[in-house]
Amino acid sequence: MATANTAAEEDFLRRSDPYRRELLAHCYRMLGSVHDAEDLVQETYLRAWRGYGRFEGRSSLRTWLHTIATRACLTALEGRRRRPLPTGLGGPGDDPAGQLAEQPEVPWLEPVPDVLVETPETDPAAVVGARESVRLAFVAALQHLPPRQRAVLLLRDVLRWRAAEVAELLDTSTASVNSALQRARAQLAKAAPSEESVAEPDDAERRELLDRYVEAFVTKDVREIVRLFTEDVVWEMPPFPEWFRGPEQVATLTTVQCPYAPGQARLLPVGLNGQPGFALYTRGADGAYHPFALHVLTVSSGGRGISHVGCFFDTSLFATAGLPEVLTGGGNR
Repeated sequence: MATANTAAEEDFLRRSDPYRRELLAHCYRMLGSVHDAEDLVQETYLRAWRGYGRFEGRSSLRTWLHTIATRACLTALEGRRRRPLPTGLGGPGDDPAGQLAEQPEVPWLEPVPDVLVETPETDPAAVVGARESVRLAFVAALQHLPPRQRAVLLLRDVLRWRAAEVAELLDTSTASVNSALQRARAQLAKAAPSEESVAEPDDAERRELLDRYVEAFVTKDVREIVRLFTEDVVWEMPPFPEWFRGPEQVATLTTVQCPYAPGQARLLPVGLNGQPGFALYTRGADGAYHPFALHVLTVSSGGRGISHVGCFFDTSLFATAGLPEVLTGGGNR
């Protein structure tokens, strides 16, 4: 009996493990939290293993796993508040040099490291599509949707399920699914700013811009910081509810509010939400560099400038991204 159970478990893991990252991406889109998504993926696999003996193969294993994950997410979202970014709560601040007050009680949207959700793809269009589906602005916009509408939009527009399949999962009619999809798309169009496509990683202008970003923030070169950004750049930084627009405001914010002196920071590149990002470390009294914040950047097409920075101060995300706990050497990148 033990041998049979072991063989069944090995078969289950062999067949289901290839879907773990895309399930994590799906749960992250639904929940807006990489930590919650990891918990829900674990729950999905536990539920799937318990029901594996009853899996009849009427759908693919991938579809079955996504069905379990979606239902688990919908249950988890019952009674929960949505996870916003500061831009989803109100207008921009007008004094980047003023007092900033944290709001840790707000369940803020979290970034997701690419290493957790990227799957091997050979089709360039599929790679770009996968990145687009976890972009910070898209996931933030999803949080404006009621959970069932969120599920419908993701299943139809991201996973490309047929309306009948979604209706079966949600125990509703195809007409209801189509109606929910229309409402979700309309709401998403209002909530999400129109963004340019993800820049290709071999874009030379983009790489130069990112190198300049590192140098400017390590040296706190205000003039260079201003030149890095587009005219309508937005900077937001959970758990602070204030956000700021425009290069001059961002430069003032960085100069006044960032508590490190020139040369006392290090930046390591890290892919976040399918976008370029950096882990910012600052020098402590021990002479070592400790986690401070994660920057998620939106780069305009052709590397013309940075149009958005999400600066996240939850240092527990460093471990989630596989980043070192401390840096002792010199140099960046």
